[in-house]
Amino acid sequence: MTVRAYEKEDAATLGEIFVKAVEQIGSHDYSPAQVKAWVARCPAPARLEELLKDGRIRLVAVDESNRPLAFCDLEPDGHVDFFYCAPEAAGTGVTDNLYDVVEQTARLRSITRLFSEASEPARRFFLKRGFVVIARRDFEISGVSIHNYSVEKVLTEESPG
Repeated sequence: MTVRAYEKEDAATLGEIFVKAVEQIGSHDYSPAQVKAWVARCPAPARLEELLKDGRIRLVAVDESNRPLAFCDLEPDGHVDFFYCAPEAAGTGVTDNLYDVVEQTARLRSITRLFSEASEPARRFFLKRGFVVIARRDFEISGVSIHNYSVEKVLTEESPG
């Protein structure tokens, strides 16, 4: 597994990873109605390509065949918006390796704080990586109540990985 920069040809596969991750991983913590509402927010490939061209750092974990397994982004202010892993790669260390590259990249750019809005499974992942929960966020998507968490990690010299 290697981590590389996003390529335009990745957009469709990343959309598939988003949907499969929400349906198969998110469904352990969210109801079918919540999963359906969340999946509906998956950007189409063209929109995903557009979103990922706004100056953020876009990283993709790929297998030996260059097939995307997970992806994330890092905005200049330290915000991590997307962080999704293909269910078949979950638990294999792919997301740990991808996160390590994100944090290393942030440090190289003198970003001192990482933050995100994390689903239940993402919250558990981020907590293991030294993040803290700032608040639970309850909101609606298309009339369906759902929640996530504001999480953050202050990057100091003493807080690697």
